[in-house]
Amino acid sequence: MAEETREVQQKPQTDLKANHRRNAKRSKTNNPSNQNKSSDEKSAKPANNRSRNNNRGSSSRGRRQSTPTDENLKSFVTKNQESHKKRLNPHYKLDLNSKAKVRITPLGGLGEIGGNIAVFETENEAILIDVGMSFPDEEMHGVDILIPDFAYLREIKHKIVAVIITHAHEDHIGAMPYLYKEMQFPIYGTPLPLAMIGNKFDEHHLKDCRKYFNPIEKRQVYKIGNDFEIEWMHMTHSIIDSSSLAITTEAGTIIHTGDFKIDHTPVDGYPADLHRLAYYGDRGVLCLLSDSTNSHNPNPTPSELTVAPALDRAFSKAEGRVILSTFSSNIHRVYQAIQYGVKHGRKVCVIGRSMERNIEIAMQYDYIRFPKNIFVDAEEVSRMNDKDVLIVTTGSQGEANSALFRMSIGEHRHIKIKPTDLIILSSRAIPGNEGSISNMMNFIQKCGATVSMDRDIHVSGHASIEEQKLMLRLVNPKFFLPVHGEYNHVMKHKETAILCGVPERNVLLMTDGEQIEVAPKYMRKVKTVKTGKTYIDNQNNLEIEDDIVIDRQKLANDGVVMIVAEVSEQDAKMLNKPKVTSFGLVADKKDKAFAKEIEDVLENFLINMKPGLISNHKAFEADLRQAVRKHIYRRMKKYPLIVPHTFIH
Repeated sequence: MAEETREVQQKPQTDLKANHRRNAKRSKTNNPSNQNKSSDEKSAKPANNRSRNNNRGSSSRGRRQSTPTDENLKSFVTKNQESHKKRLNPHYKLDLNSKAKVRITPLGGLGEIGGNIAVFETENEAILIDVGMSFPDEEMHGVDILIPDFAYLREIKHKIVAVIITHAHEDHIGAMPYLYKEMQFPIYGTPLPLAMIGNKFDEHHLKDCRKYFNPIEKRQVYKIGNDFEIEWMHMTHSIIDSSSLAITTEAGTIIHTGDFKIDHTPVDGYPADLHRLAYYGDRGVLCLLSDSTNSHNPNPTPSELTVAPALDRAFSKAEGRVILSTFSSNIHRVYQAIQYGVKHGRKVCVIGRSMERNIEIAMQYDYIRFPKNIFVDAEEVSRMNDKDVLIVTTGSQGEANSALFRMSIGEHRHIKIKPTDLIILSSRAIPGNEGSISNMMNFIQKCGATVSMDRDIHVSGHASIEEQKLMLRLVNPKFFLPVHGEYNHVMKHKETAILCGVPERNVLLMTDGEQIEVAPKYMRKVKTVKTGKTYIDNQNNLEIEDDIVIDRQKLANDGVVMIVAEVSEQDAKMLNKPKVTSFGLVADKKDKAFAKEIEDVLENFLINMKPGLISNHKAFEADLRQAVRKHIYRRMKKYPLIVPHTFIH
């Protein structure tokens, strides 16, 4: 009411006067008696005045009196406001007198998508959260995967009491075999991630490392070491059996979401355990680490079930074989595809090592159930009617060695793409893979097949802004650390957190290697530790040294020049014409001219070299390499790899 009264009082007086003038003019025009004024009107004025005064008195008597304030009700408004403050800021429940602290160090997963690994460290103990891999860019020639640099783990090896696994995606467990070849610790996780890690150990001849498995039950608190108590809380994501973590230490409780989305209607009927998140939020959470991958998306992430109608339509319209490709880890997507394949009378052929392995594990441990007789082997497909076949395969990202890519170029042993085939790519393009996907699609369409990449045939597994808000409101953390994503993702997540009531001073943006110290009274950056990537050749599961990758980049970008020369030690002259060979630098028809050019450089170098240099063979070749490199850069603006072989007689 007070606001309404103020608004009335603030109306311009000029508008009110103008209204009065207009009304008066109207009344004169409409009333004929007003046109002939008489002296009677003048005599009637006092009566009119009296009447107006009487009206004023009656209107003032009719005006509503202000309602009396009930002080008891008002006191409860104050009480409820205090209740809101406590509900929205439960951090008063933290022990502000405690001197305990936790150090959090991401060694991968920030400034990138993938390669997730983080160290949680108290004074005496440490745990690792996930040990994931990432994929190389196109300049890392011959590199198949990237794993984190374990240098810091070697430093604190004596403190590490466990590896904690949130879920079974490659970017969270892919580097486990490489860590366990060097260091071994107890592993805690739910059954599916442990089963998939076990498969990796078997492939890497590390079967003995299965003895470190400690399967957990969700909603149970596990004492790990002396300093950590951890509870796994069920979370929905694009792989089954995912978890968020409640990590309780003397300093307070830290919630790590892992990768997540809030799916209220998941395929298996197990929605995210929001109740446990709210439980910890009400008790007071020291810090939240939350997935930032999808932090630019303003629309809620659809449920996995929303893919079903699109799959049903695709199967009902398909006139030939259906070849569906998706991430091998997306078991529920594969499960729905197989369900609709069976519904439309198709047998299922699973192709691709990772796809076969993941479906087998999911069925072994009863995450999904299918009768064995619906599956057929790849060699049987050619003998079947096309309308009776569903092929589920890997390769949705256009990987050169994947089953779908080999089918598209006609190199798969059993399956060749036909014009009547429907190819369903049920996945989004991982940033950086757009080119390889486009290349594969060109090959598929040259075969005459139809490609379906409709939006409604794929949903993300990561939380959008609205789900991130829900997580922040449920957990209600004192401090916030956005994780899992490039800088623009964590920056956007920070803005969302501030909107949800986290003070800006209580949010830090981390990069890999930065160590954050969190205590009940403060959060700060304390130091930076060594971090980086190790290159892996997946063909032999061995590390590729950094200098090899650098040499490959040089060869690819600038070429190579090889020089073989014989030099007299006595007079520092060439004994024979040098042999100069180059690759990737000049055209074949210019080889002779280039060789003559380098010969002149060598002669000039020998004339002007430092006295006594020729007696130090290593220094002699280094200076020669430098002279040739400078000349080529001046001429061609290139820095090729220079390989001199000199024989001094």
